[in-house]
Amino acid sequence: MPKNLAVVILNWNGKNWLEKFLPSVVSFSQNADIYVIDNLSTDDSIAFTKTQFPSVKIIRNDKNYGFAGGYNEGLKEIKNEYYCLLNSDVEVTENWINPVIDLFEKDPSIAAIQPKILSFNHKNHFEFAGAAGGLIDNLGYPYCRGRVFDDVEEDKGQYNDETEIFWASGCCFFVRSKDFWEQNGFDERFFAHQEEIDLCWRLINSGKKIFYTGKSKVYHVGGGTLNKQSAQKTYLNIRNNLSMMLKNLPFPQLVGLIFFRLCLDGIAGIYFGLKNGFPHLWAVVRAHFGFYAQLPGTWKLRQNHQKSEFYQSKWLIFKHFLGGK
Repeated sequence: MPKNLAVVILNWNGKNWLEKFLPSVVSFSQNADIYVIDNLSTDDSIAFTKTQFPSVKIIRNDKNYGFAGGYNEGLKEIKNEYYCLLNSDVEVTENWINPVIDLFEKDPSIAAIQPKILSFNHKNHFEFAGAAGGLIDNLGYPYCRGRVFDDVEEDKGQYNDETEIFWASGCCFFVRSKDFWEQNGFDERFFAHQEEIDLCWRLINSGKKIFYTGKSKVYHVGGGTLNKQSAQKTYLNIRNNLSMMLKNLPFPQLVGLIFFRLCLDGIAGIYFGLKNGFPHLWAVVRAHFGFYAQLPGTWKLRQNHQKSEFYQSKWLIFKHFLGGK
């Protein structure tokens, strides 16, 4: 039985998502508190929620703080032992909570957990944002079990295990509230994208574990706010990834790796520009200047200790795009 869990959905003008997916959350989360944190929506999503789902608690932010800041601001009012930060475009399933809480109860060093994340539109395939648990390579590129860059695997039961991972997906992110606040929550400067990877990296550097359980599954639509073709998503992903690396990499690897990544981003920018148009090339340029602007503040946020063996694969981008793996 869930122990003091809050299922928390961040909303911004998302009535259609709430209408479609809140029923599954309410039906299969009977022993949890359910919250909607609203980032100052201008549609009638909150009025709709109050009318149709009176058991759901509403927290209203005074402006749109984005994903990272929106959760940080709203979660200040929620005192449960565990949080599940759930995207509004996620369909949950029966018994999705108990396996996660069981893992938390077995091992106090586990700070965050994600379930198996499948595609809502192609339910026998994993979903891009998280799949079967997040990993990272030696160049700082995030990937997942079940998804490398844009290539997604079919779910054939190959990831029905429970195992330690590097990062848990923000689309369905279970975390101990104590550990969340000991790290001061998400980095609000990120606004959206990769803030959960940064938080997990900080948790790992502080001696905590991140886990995946295939005993729980959810279905994610994906791209509900920014789709994969969005130049703004390109900007946020590249800027935030560089800031995350500066914050969390061990110092001996820092300078050389950041410089190498900046060069690779330049090549990627040309590729994005040819494939998706000039706005994507310009997004890479903006991302680098955004990273430089954040650099002094990012440096101040470095912890006292960074683990030297942080990665689970080497040279992923070359193996995938040049080696076809």
